Amino acid sequence: MSATFAMESVSLAAATIIIDKALEKGREMKFHPLVVAVLDPRGCLKAYKAEEGTSLMRYDVAFGKAWGAQGMGFGNRELARRAGKAPMFFNSLQVMTEGRMVPVPGGMLIRNAAGLIVGSVGISGDTSENDEVCGVAGIIAAGLVPDTGDPL
Repeated sequence: MSATFAMESVSLAAATIIIDKALEKGREMKFHPLVVAVLDPRGCLKAYKAEEGTSLMRYDVAFGKAWGAQGMGFGNRELARRAGKAPMFFNSLQVMTEGRMVPVPGGMLIRNAAGLIVGSVGISGDTSENDEVCGVAGIIAAGLVPDTGDPL
């Protein structure tokens, strides 16, 4: 999908559902405590929660996953693929963004029913793949479409 941004933003109500359902999924799957950050289309924090027992850097990792997806316009699975193919480019991106991008699974775009980007989610606490599972569950529960960066 292309990186077409909507003028609309993920609502606070939807962001809350995404976070709560992502955390619920993590507990159901017996994952480590999670941190979930939801960003609006500008890359600004919309909502955030951290479970008890998360470590100090988890917020930064979750925000960096969401911010990288938002900034590049595709989910972090695609970011990870591209980082593997063009490490010098991604090193440059890390320098330009002062290390804010975290190009691993667990960061995904939030799309509306029309396919437009309305925000992004980043999760940290367990493995990147498990973080992603929780984010996808949260986005779907909010009636929106997750974009992890996997080809459709």
